[in-house]
Amino acid sequence: MSIPRVLLFSLMVMVLTVIAGAQAKSKYFCAEPNPQSLCTADNTCTGNTPCTVDIKRQGMSGVVATPGLPKAKANSLFCVKQGSAVTFQSSSKGTGFIVDFGPSSPFEPPDTIVGGSKKPVTVVAKRTGCFKYSAGACVSGSTYGMCGSGTAEAMVLP
Repeated sequence: MSIPRVLLFSLMVMVLTVIAGAQAKSKYFCAEPNPQSLCTADNTCTGNTPCTVDIKRQGMSGVVATPGLPKAKANSLFCVKQGSAVTFQSSSKGTGFIVDFGPSSPFEPPDTIVGGSKKPVTVVAKRTGCFKYSAGACVSGSTYGMCGSGTAEAMVLP
């Protein structure tokens, strides 16, 4: 049996569309030629108001990190001015979280940020640049599979 050429062509187009969509979703802001140009009033903490990042479990195995800015999007780039304090917290009851910038954290103290819904953690932006970070969260008393992880990016501006 031979597959009609139209069906084969349609199948190839569908596979290429899925691959292109997956590649577009995995784009990192920090990989852009001039990532600081992506910082706008909608995604930048200026230090004049408290800067927060809310870490929450979402879906079956995901975590979202959402800056406390009116038009901020979950797991999207957020920007902060150097010297500003940033509080990582969870508004989800009974949730513990961990935020890790790896060996080159832009914050002081430079350690992994470990907190929870009853333990917000405040750090100060010290090093300028664009940084990728991972976030994990677990619901208290949860069983296997109730923890999740995600990634996002932060830009520290001079």
